[in-house]
Amino acid sequence: MQIRKATPDDFPQMLPIFREVIQGGDTYDFEETASDQDAYDYWFGKGVTSFVMEDDAAGSKILGYYKIIQNHRGRGSHVANASFMVGSAARGKGIGRKMGEDCIRQAREMGFKAIQFNFVISTNEPAMHLWKSLGFKELCRLPGAFNHKKLGYVDAVIFFMEL
Repeated sequence: MQIRKATPDDFPQMLPIFREVIQGGDTYDFEETASDQDAYDYWFGKGVTSFVMEDDAAGSKILGYYKIIQNHRGRGSHVANASFMVGSAARGKGIGRKMGEDCIRQAREMGFKAIQFNFVISTNEPAMHLWKSLGFKELCRLPGAFNHKKLGYVDAVIFFMEL
């Protein structure tokens, strides 16, 4: 397995994972009706750097991916923000951890001073555990900020790590 910078040619493999993740309605704020262009812009828009985790043994099949962007422009541009998606077939195999570790390394190399995750869904136990185990601090909870497809309104969490 390897992580490499994503290119627009990867998008056809990324889109089914995007669709699968947002269909769950339990980890991302995208509606199921989000267009392919919405997905493309999210992962390849201006100022976005995306990376894919691929399985070389399976013919370079993409298992998951992440992106790094500035959390804010101007005087807040030294803080990174990142988003991650892993296909269901690859979950529970350490893909998220490897991408999280790579994201921290990439953010440092890109000159960011910190990483902030603005909207981690509190009921997403694997993500909550992963970010804490990688050294992110839970700064606060936004009560009822996410409308979970099955559970209704649940908290979103802001995580932060100084680099």
